[in-house]
Amino acid sequence: MTLFRLVIGRVLLSLVTLLLVSFIVFSMLEILPGDVATRILGRDATEESLATLRDRLGLDRPALLRYGEWLGNMVTGDFGQSLVSGRRVAEILGPRIFNTVLLSVYAFLLYLPLTLIPAIIQAVRRDRTIDHGLSAVTLVLLSMPDFLLATVLMIIFVMALPVFPAMSMVDQSSGWLEYIKAMTLPAVTLALVMAVYAVRMLRDNLIEVLDSDYVRMAELKGMPARRVLLRHALPNALIPTLNVTALNLAYLVGGVVVVEKVFGYPGFGSLLVDSLQLRDLHVIEATVVLAASVYIAANLLADAAAILLNPRLRNG
Repeated sequence: MTLFRLVIGRVLLSLVTLLLVSFIVFSMLEILPGDVATRILGRDATEESLATLRDRLGLDRPALLRYGEWLGNMVTGDFGQSLVSGRRVAEILGPRIFNTVLLSVYAFLLYLPLTLIPAIIQAVRRDRTIDHGLSAVTLVLLSMPDFLLATVLMIIFVMALPVFPAMSMVDQSSGWLEYIKAMTLPAVTLALVMAVYAVRMLRDNLIEVLDSDYVRMAELKGMPARRVLLRHALPNALIPTLNVTALNLAYLVGGVVVVEKVFGYPGFGSLLVDSLQLRDLHVIEATVVLAASVYIAANLLADAAAILLNPRLRNG
């Protein structure tokens, strides 16, 4: 019942949150000077041409009316049309979401071993040379912003060792091998950025669990060290790290803008930047709402996983 009540409560709260997010984004774009008509026609456009274009795009109607119409259409699954290209927003989002989902899955698959293996090694070999060495590496990576890490990887694997392409350009005609080659460097960048935060937390949590009484009791009963580590210590140490993982999942979908821009990858994040530059309201609203939905869903999954992994929370 605890998990059921959590899901129902969070779903209702999520709907309210998404409504507020969409309204705040709409309001901010209305407050900013200029609009999509100005972006399309340029600064030298006459007032008559701007008025004609605004009338054609429906921008001359009251803002709340336009927001209400967009919200009503979104509830039915219709995100409207792009104010710039006239294409359906769903048609624009489809390929970009597909590209970002592929990149996110690839990065997350790399993130798991890059987090678990160093953290386990450091916890088991704490205060030894390998522990200090891995800590130094994680600190260096932790201090590097996304674009710098991406640039370093490009210098190494594009210029010094020409293994991967400089621009990760793919389209619907690209094959799987082309996708893998194009996504490898962006995925490695994302995985490293996420892993350095989780490794340090998981290492400390795992050391604390390994020093607990029930783990020591299991060792005294003669249980193999590997079984104690993987079956008893690691699941309990993972619980505090789940929230970091949830934030990383949200980052994969909504925060990959820098990485996608550096590598020229045509994904969800770069679409949001392009839409903001053009003030394409319907595309911006759709991308922000989808990103917020993923963020909320990731946190909900983290809380549910914490309850499933921890019997005390499950029974409480």
